[in-house]
Amino acid sequence: MNRSFRRNSIGLLSGAIASTALTATLHYGPWSLPLGVAIGVAYSAAVRPTRRAYADNLMAGGSLGVPLWGLISVITVPLLFGQMPEWNAEQMRQHFPALVGWVVYGALLGIINQALQDGAEYLFGPEPAPKVPAVSVDKRIVILGGGFAGMHAAECLEETLRGDASISLTLVNETNALLFTPMLAEVAGSSLEPSHISTPLRSTLRRTDFIRGVVAGVDLEKRFVILDSDGGADGLSSRREIPYNHLIFALGSVSNYLGMTNIEKFAFNFKSLLDAIRIRNRIIEMFERADVESDPLLRSSLLTFVIAGGGFAGVELAGALNDFAHGILADYPRLHPHELNIMLVHSRDRVLPELSESLARYAQEKMQLRGVSFRLNTRIVDAHPGMVLLSDGEIHTETLVWTAGTAPSPLLKSLPLEKDKRGALLVDSTLALQGCPGLWAIGDCAAVTDAATGRPCPPTAQFALREAEVLASNIRAQLEGRTARGFHFDSLGALCVVGHQTACAELRIPFARSKFLRFSGLFAWFLWRGIYLAKLPGLERKIRVLMDWTIELFFPRDIVQTIDLK
Repeated sequence: MNRSFRRNSIGLLSGAIASTALTATLHYGPWSLPLGVAIGVAYSAAVRPTRRAYADNLMAGGSLGVPLWGLISVITVPLLFGQMPEWNAEQMRQHFPALVGWVVYGALLGIINQALQDGAEYLFGPEPAPKVPAVSVDKRIVILGGGFAGMHAAECLEETLRGDASISLTLVNETNALLFTPMLAEVAGSSLEPSHISTPLRSTLRRTDFIRGVVAGVDLEKRFVILDSDGGADGLSSRREIPYNHLIFALGSVSNYLGMTNIEKFAFNFKSLLDAIRIRNRIIEMFERADVESDPLLRSSLLTFVIAGGGFAGVELAGALNDFAHGILADYPRLHPHELNIMLVHSRDRVLPELSESLARYAQEKMQLRGVSFRLNTRIVDAHPGMVLLSDGEIHTETLVWTAGTAPSPLLKSLPLEKDKRGALLVDSTLALQGCPGLWAIGDCAAVTDAATGRPCPPTAQFALREAEVLASNIRAQLEGRTARGFHFDSLGALCVVGHQTACAELRIPFARSKFLRFSGLFAWFLWRGIYLAKLPGLERKIRVLMDWTIELFFPRDIVQTIDLK
């Protein structure tokens, strides 16, 4: 039986049966059945069948009901009838029966779908897997790095080389998941669960061989990658060599402390999921210590949080931490809002230099009204325990977070390849390293120049994704003896959330590429969440994030520390 037909039939039947819960609790008339069926088909097509996973499907389906209730019953249906969605207690009580109906529908959908999948497997056997003929491998493509650039390059290569089994694909990364960095500040602000913004690389990449490891070096003459592996039972380290014909550098970037060793020692980094968890726990730890501290000066130091850097990362983190800190004050009745100080230090005369001046000023004014303080035209020059030294003074604080600069991966320093002043690999317009056949670089570790304008491309996710697409096309062209094309991409714009349901948006107008549409406020915040939710890989992750956002509307932020701060 055809796999698509089988899944769609199961989804149609399970959605139709489960929609009885919608018919009983919603007042949509005959629309409840087709709505339930459509969601059932989508659920069945998206979820990979697993034998007898009833508990998992029950939880996943029931969880799916919460965001569906929020999107359809609370927001979409009122808008269709010309009413604005309201979030007061009375409106939420009126929507409560619909919430029960959606959760029951989702739970039934998960259980029935699993039962039908097991029944189909019993009657017709397991789903037919695509047959892969045994073909000898002639070419090996190795990708170093599993960020936006590396993972998307693997996806594009899987697609463009799907009919050629003689080419193997390998991706090497230090972690086994893609971190969706645009939502990292929301993890630090306790709005999202950490694992919900990380997508497993193994389950996302179907054909690519994934290896979790640390790249120790690259032998450019013998053409193999050297990996460090964990020590075995004898405690001795070993190494692994991976040969390649084409090697793609997508190693991303690390924090650049500009040679200030004390700052590197005492500041919190903000690049990884663990960094965000540590910052969140640090905020809670400082509140716990301040709650029992009687000395006003020491309490002020504990409740002062300094963020270095006024770019997107610094501003979004400052907004998220400000919302988080003010939100948990209710759990610490001995602390007062005026004692809390979220401070952002930036070396320029305004924050968000990537946006227009009007939007940057708007963001700063909104954040100041909500309690964030700014030190502009000021540099951090040193740090000591309990103190941060500025170019024009000092701040007594126990918490400093560094977002003020990045540098390409340190691995590149050991390679005899041409680099720019930042240390990024210089590539030509086709994303290949000149004079080095088979070597390519994309993302933050590459110095990419736009083939049409001649301007350097910024190290942002939207450019990294398009570079990955062009790279996959050029590797295919080179394998087939065709001419590679140059990279060109016009930025789609920029979005920045500044906290408390407020964001700034600057979007390029499609048919007037030199003009931008600029707006801010609640609508920009909805747009930020909608766009990044759509870009978040995997339906399961989308559902989990939607559920986190929905729960956040009704419950306070969690103050449980998740790791040992020591």
